[in-house]
Amino acid sequence: MKIGAMAEKGASSTSISSPMDNPGADNADAVFESVAELFGLLSTPVRLKIIGALCNGEKNVSQLLAQIDTTQPNMSQHLATLYRAGVLGKRRDSTQIYYRLQSERVASLCRAVCTQVAIELDGSDDVPNHERLLPGGGR
Repeated sequence: MKIGAMAEKGASSTSISSPMDNPGADNADAVFESVAELFGLLSTPVRLKIIGALCNGEKNVSQLLAQIDTTQPNMSQHLATLYRAGVLGKRRDSTQIYYRLQSERVASLCRAVCTQVAIELDGSDDVPNHERLLPGGGR
C-alpha cells in the first residue's frame, strides 16, 4: 500500500488502540513497519520542505526551486519519490508539471512535528524534558 493511502486510511478511527500502548498486539509489527517506512520517507529535509511548500497549493518545479535551495535534478528525484509513495499528486499543463499534496494527513503530521520542534528550539515554551521530541532538550 502506498504511504499516502496508508495515512489516509488508518488514522481517523479513535476506537483502534495504539500499538504504542500494546506493542505485542496482533498487527503491531505491520503498524511499526509502516510507520518506519513513512518516517524514512519524511527523513530528508528537502522532502519536508517540499511538503511545506505545497501546503498552500500546487506548484511547478521552478516555483519549488525558487523556495527550496537545491538543484533541479535533486528536486526532481525527491518529487518522484514522494509521488511514487502517494504523498504527492501531479498534473501536466503544456510543458509544466504541477505538484500538489495528495495526503493531507501526511501534511498534518509534518506540520505538527515541525511546529513542536520549532517551539523546542525557540526555548520560549517550558516543555518538560520527558515531553520533548528533541534529545537533550533541544537547546
